[in-house]
Amino acid sequence: MDEGKKNAAWSDFENDLVVADYFDMLTKHRAGIPFVKLHHARKLIEQVEAVEHVTRSVGSIDRKRMNISAVLEELGEQWLRGYPPFGNYQHSLVDAIDRYTAATTSITSIDPALEDAPQEGGIILPLTIVDVPPILPAQPKAAAKLQRLVRKFDPAARDARNRKLGYLGEEVVFHHERENLQAAGRSDLARKVQWTSQELGDGAGYDIFSFTADGSERLIEVKTTNGPARTPFFLSENERLFSEERPDAFRLMRLFDFSSSPSGFELRPPLEESLSLKPTVYRAALS
Repeated sequence: MDEGKKNAAWSDFENDLVVADYFDMLTKHRAGIPFVKLHHARKLIEQVEAVEHVTRSVGSIDRKRMNISAVLEELGEQWLRGYPPFGNYQHSLVDAIDRYTAATTSITSIDPALEDAPQEGGIILPLTIVDVPPILPAQPKAAAKLQRLVRKFDPAARDARNRKLGYLGEEVVFHHERENLQAAGRSDLARKVQWTSQELGDGAGYDIFSFTADGSERLIEVKTTNGPARTPFFLSENERLFSEERPDAFRLMRLFDFSSSPSGFELRPPLEESLSLKPTVYRAALS
């Protein structure tokens, strides 16, 4: 095989092949089905050589898998562990992911199934809360093709539609708050923790009514995603205004990696200091 063909740009056939194989491994991983990544890579190499007459190394396939992880992170989706996002990829790879997701109706990563709850035998798994939000590197502006794909899947809208995901996130925080107060010797306050959104509805501007160990109020709005920490989310105008009315008590609890390893961090008002807020919906009326 000459060096020119060995280093040639990846064709649509190759990109489609490696994308389908990546999602196959991701599906197996989420289902707990064992697989060997190297075996998958060798099979891809054989298929490419047979059809395209191009030799790809295992290393080049691994880099392509990291490229796919980078696109999935932009989509607010879980990526395959062991292949951290690497963003230097061909625009044609975005097209391949778009083709795959358009043709596949049962993708475990895109729009995760409702049964992906962090539960085991009916017992909610522990929630890991970090003291400060993860420090996220500045992201270069995405190429036009990737921006269109992100708009197509809209991870914030996807998570907002997944009402069970939101319910489970609130449930985890509700129990987490009670357990923290009990551990602090404040069982009296733990009994008073209220799941406000379930008891009074969604209009309060927060989901959980809780306390600090000294008795100060904690009014917690919970935002949950199965994706990574940088996945965007919706914040209603009512929630934003309430955070300004009660900056002493309001806390925004962001939960991420929820179906695999529930983690979270808190944000305090003013929210504009830690969030980039962009208007996405307008209230319209005839003038």
